Amino acid sequence: MVEKTNTSWAIWVVWIFHISALIGISMGFETWFVSKTPINLLISSFLLFLVFPVDTAKKGILFAALWFFGMLAEWLGVSYGILFGSYSYGDNLGPKWNGVPFLIGINWALLSFITARIAQYISSNGIIQVIFAAFLMLVLDWFMEQSAPRFDFWEFDQGIVPLSNYVCWLGLALIFQLAIQRMKITGDLRFSAHLYAAQLVFFLFFYLWF
Repeated sequence: MVEKTNTSWAIWVVWIFHISALIGISMGFETWFVSKTPINLLISSFLLFLVFPVDTAKKGILFAALWFFGMLAEWLGVSYGILFGSYSYGDNLGPKWNGVPFLIGINWALLSFITARIAQYISSNGIIQVIFAAFLMLVLDWFMEQSAPRFDFWEFDQGIVPLSNYVCWLGLALIFQLAIQRMKITGDLRFSAHLYAAQLVFFLFFYLWF
């Protein structure tokens, strides 16, 4: 009962923050709400650790590894135009290391964990799990790309997102999902599904109506 209560509470927090931002931005308070994106990401990450949960050394080490390699991949892109193309980050994702926000690495790890859990529910086949989870990550990235320049998250040179961005995003997602599967990482399905849905709804809304 305690675990179910914690999960329900965490889900409410996730939706309250995402819907509040969606409404606030729609009503013209974009600058204020978008600037609070790091807080939203930090709260989502805290809830992941608490409710998913990330409560073993194995989970913690893998989360840190995904953060590191996510940061490394982004650094290659920002610094040399490798993998994702030539782009730069804006000011609304918090403090940076060599032009890469620390939170972008956390987002890589967070999305990898929750999409893996969703895929585990969809199929018991390991190959399907890896592919489906990576596909979920790619779908969310596609919608994020549409609003990223507007929200001063990141922007590609000349405003054009190259195909290589999506190809390499999918490739890296597949590698991360393979690592999660090999280490048999799992967690709370309800929280994972709601956190993914909240992010998807947020970016889908601004893609369709703004």
